[in-house]
Amino acid sequence: MTEFEGVVTALAQALDKRGFSALTPVQQAILAPELEQSDALVSAQTGSGKTVAFGMAIAPTLLGDGARFSHAPSPLALIVAPTRELALQVRRELEWLYELTGASFASCVGGMDMRDERRDLRRGAHIVVGTPGRLRDHIERGSFDTAGLKAVVLDEADEMLDLGFREDLEYILDAAPRDRRTLMFSATVPRSIATLAKRYQRDAIRVATTPEQTQHVDIEYRALTVAPNDRENAIVNVLRYYEAKNTLVFCATRATVNHMTSRFNNRGFSVVALSGELSQNERTHALQAMRDGRARVCVATDVAARGIDLPNLELVIHADIPKSRETLLHRSGRTGRAGRKGVCALIVPHNWRSRTERLLRSANVEATWAKPPSADDVMARDRERLFADPSLLAPLSAIDETLVQEVLARHGAEQVAAAFVRKYFADQAAPEELLDTAPPERARKQRDDFKDGVWISLSIGRDQRAEPRWLLPMLCRAGHITKREIGAIRIQATETFVELAPNCVDTFFETLGPDPVLEKTISITRLEGAPALSDNARGDSHGKPYGKPTQKREFPRKPDEKPGEISGGISGEMPEGKPDENPVRKKPWDKTAKKTKGKKRYKSNFSETGARDSGPDRPGSAPLKRKKPKKTSVKPRGKAAKPAGH
Repeated sequence: MTEFEGVVTALAQALDKRGFSALTPVQQAILAPELEQSDALVSAQTGSGKTVAFGMAIAPTLLGDGARFSHAPSPLALIVAPTRELALQVRRELEWLYELTGASFASCVGGMDMRDERRDLRRGAHIVVGTPGRLRDHIERGSFDTAGLKAVVLDEADEMLDLGFREDLEYILDAAPRDRRTLMFSATVPRSIATLAKRYQRDAIRVATTPEQTQHVDIEYRALTVAPNDRENAIVNVLRYYEAKNTLVFCATRATVNHMTSRFNNRGFSVVALSGELSQNERTHALQAMRDGRARVCVATDVAARGIDLPNLELVIHADIPKSRETLLHRSGRTGRAGRKGVCALIVPHNWRSRTERLLRSANVEATWAKPPSADDVMARDRERLFADPSLLAPLSAIDETLVQEVLARHGAEQVAAAFVRKYFADQAAPEELLDTAPPERARKQRDDFKDGVWISLSIGRDQRAEPRWLLPMLCRAGHITKREIGAIRIQATETFVELAPNCVDTFFETLGPDPVLEKTISITRLEGAPALSDNARGDSHGKPYGKPTQKREFPRKPDEKPGEISGGISGEMPEGKPDENPVRKKPWDKTAKKTKGKKRYKSNFSETGARDSGPDRPGSAPLKRKKPKKTSVKPRGKAAKPAGH
């Protein structure tokens, strides 16, 4: 057994009996001499044999120098898994792996009878497998004694954190002995997992058997674009095209699972459902139906994305696009396990293509983009399977020859062949006619007339709330041009640059006259070339990208104007001096002026000395009369009677 070097003898014999010829990369890595008694943080692809890997890794810690387990007053090892299905699957795997060691097992998972679990723990279990919530219940109730634990394994640790089991995991790890050995297995190692490992592991060794940027080579990804209302028909054709032994169809919600299960059942598929609303007994029966061939399609929510190992699962269909790269990888990882090939099909509505491309890039997955199989494609594939059917190639026995000759004599060869074909396709659903391909891509309009566009400058900008939606029609009205002759509009802080088509520039300026002005206050200047734009430019009215705005430009001053003075109502630097040197004021009807709640507003009117010459407390005016406060007492209705003597 040189291929199992480093494995405990009893486990090596179990592997050989099971038909293992070689170890997977993660199994070889976990048996390295430096990891023999060390904590480890292991990341590996789904379906890479992690269960057998940590089963072999903890065996020396549990058995020591012995070959078989002796009676243990309390459990020696604890395996924590995120879901009931995964926990029960891990127990099944470890039972055959430890078959020759005499190990006893107990499972603690939600949905099972807690009294039976308590009885198994009291009887004496060497290895306990469970889910976080149920394990914590047993520890709190005192039915699970953690004092004798030598090894703790967290399987799919990232999923347990995603499901909100952090507090339960921390409680379990705090209850275990400090000198235990802790192994964490996870498909990905985000920051949350690294933090948990740093807190509860001692000098853990990081093991990564496959670079995270490498795609799973045993999974073929196909992205199939469909019309949004044609998703279910496309899934039917995908199921018929591949005719996989087992197929998982992932949906986002329980309602969608129920709807698709009913739809596929009506179409003649042998289908089961798997979602969180089902009881543990119903979920167990659904998986068993998939394993023994009574069902070929399982419609499931993400609760089934972790821990389900169906040996004949050849096809995974994403009916709803996953929301994260982790969900995509763990859903897809249900196929292509233990060296078997698998296909992962993403049903992508046309309006989801960009988001799906980003998702695939983030997951480092290369998918083949195509259309779903058409009805003709499905029928052609059916003919191929018919001609390759083994029953057509099997030799005839003596009894078969006699019966065949009799059937041919009665019905003829064509009638017999037709009956065979009808019988072959009797239980298969008819393929669906799909809508045509995605809407044709719109060709981008080329504005050749703006190759040599002429730029003009308007003396209004973002500070004056300039916007393309009213600048565009104003330019068209004033210059007698159309919007097709206006290109980019770049709005700066105090000015706006507009690009005009070369053939309309002369007409535009002739219409405006020698002193081009818009709305009496906005002056127009023709530029010699393209403007230099600054970093806070705003965009144009024709959907072109936002440009780079210019540095703040200083407008030409009048001959008698001094630096810092304000002219023409355009805001500039505020001058220093008396208030009467600044005539620009917010008008009372200006909506941009801040309203003072609860205070009476007065117009600004200052004298040369800066004193207010109108309003309250002005010189020579009578003081304001103050109103008496209203009485708050409740007056009786009607006239009150006068007191006696009045």
